[in-house]
Amino acid sequence: MLLVIAYSRHARQSLRNICRIHDEVVVLQAGRVALLAETEFGAFQALRLREKHDEAVRVERTESFNEFAAVRPAVREAARSYEARDTPATPYERFAAGRDLPDPERMRDSEL
Repeated sequence: MLLVIAYSRHARQSLRNICRIHDEVVVLQAGRVALLAETEFGAFQALRLREKHDEAVRVERTESFNEFAAVRPAVREAARSYEARDTPATPYERFAAGRDLPDPERMRDSEL
């Protein structure tokens, strides 16, 4: 997919117009950000925005997040356990204390 970010007011308006008129190419749109289908037409729309608004538009190519390839099984299990906790207001640090779950500080410092 193509991630399009509009930084100026005029660029946001142009992005909204493209998303409204060419909804077949829009995967997701939220405010100043849109995901466009990775097709030539999606690229055409993104490049039009960049041509019109220059530095006020950023376009990035994204790839799908594969949690099974990118994340250790312990982290996936920790997320599952944490979301099934009995007390929703418990912060992860307290929830993980004394359990065989990944340390939050270690996770913060570990890149995928």
